[in-house]
Amino acid sequence: MWAVGLRAAERDHGLLTAARLCEIGGKEMAELFRIGGETVADPDRRAGLWRDLATGLARDHGGEVEALLMSAGGRLGGGGGLVALISRYEAFGDPLQKKSFLFAKIAERRGWFGVSDPDCWEVSADNVLMRLALRSGLVHPGALGQVRAATRHAFKRVAVDAGISPTVLDDLLWELGRSDPDLLGTDGGDLHEPERDPDSPWY
Repeated sequence: MWAVGLRAAERDHGLLTAARLCEIGGKEMAELFRIGGETVADPDRRAGLWRDLATGLARDHGGEVEALLMSAGGRLGGGGGLVALISRYEAFGDPLQKKSFLFAKIAERRGWFGVSDPDCWEVSADNVLMRLALRSGLVHPGALGQVRAATRHAFKRVAVDAGISPTVLDDLLWELGRSDPDLLGTDGGDLHEPERDPDSPWY
């Protein structure tokens, strides 16, 4: 999707600016990401997220992502840090802060944002990482909020012990957990992924 969006922006300069995206509709969104006869799911919903983000950027930061990054002052965490600033927009408002930390990680790695408080980096405790934490015995089953917090804490300790950044550990765990669902097996030695519970935030 990233590559398709960039190609569309090359054909239509200014397409991905806040001023343009404030008005984007579902039909335009679907055409922007169309490849052959396929496009993204629920383009109206996606267009709404883009409009909210673009409107927020225009209101809060003059429509410039660079101004958003500068306003964080190098801080990742805290009330005025980048994660909090971007989490006010619906597209980045998930309780896991997965997309907020992903954006921060991209911004840092591309040299757009220098993090002055690296201790604030967290792994994204999504269903993939929670499953790995549960099945490896790093955390115990419990309520969603408890397991999520325990997963973050456990993998932060792993990152410290391994001498790597939580962002690098997050990359490795997510990729392995996503591509190899039978990675850890069970206490009984079964190496096949158990049936997923559709009502559970993890599996």
